[in-house]
Amino acid sequence: MLIGKVIGTVVASKKDPELEGLKLLLVKGADVDGNVSGPVLVAADSVGAGVGEIVLYAAGSSARQTVMTKDRPVDHVIMAIVDSIAVNGQPRYEKDA
Repeated sequence: MLIGKVIGTVVASKKDPELEGLKLLLVKGADVDGNVSGPVLVAADSVGAGVGEIVLYAAGSSARQTVMTKDRPVDHVIMAIVDSIAVNGQPRYEKDA
């Protein structure tokens, strides 16, 4: 699993039938403090994430292991919305209430 931040949405009115019903979001990698860096990727959302949220996502064949993405042609899937991150018992990230 990887940490990322949702930075936008993707709307595709014409797509492969296997992608029908999937919400597509733009995600950029993030560190344990929620700071973004690296390339932007498109991920299928399986948990109802929104723009600005820190999420956990999977890449490659692991992205096709959720109920929503099983056997679908996706390379990335958002599978959790992060509430908090602590490193060595020290809080590093806390979701805004």
